[in-house]
Amino acid sequence: MKKSLIVAVAALALTLTGCSAATEQWNDAPVQRKDDSPAVIYSMPDGFANVASKCDGNGFRMFVTREGTNKGGGKAVAVVADPTCKR
Repeated sequence: MKKSLIVAVAALALTLTGCSAATEQWNDAPVQRKDDSPAVIYSMPDGFANVASKCDGNGFRMFVTREGTNKGGGKAVAVVADPTCKR
């Protein structure tokens, strides 16, 4: 009986710690400012990853992508000075 109780407590502890991840999807660091404005999407042909760009609010434009259907590519990020981005 003692062994059954230990197993039950261990299972409950694992279940509860697993549920803690449900409150924050990515467990990111605290956020000071969040910009949910839409990005400009550059649509590429099938098999190639699309590219998105967005101003960062400090005079720079960020370009990001992720792997397309051809696996093996990772995320790519570029940040360039852009005079059209508001400061």
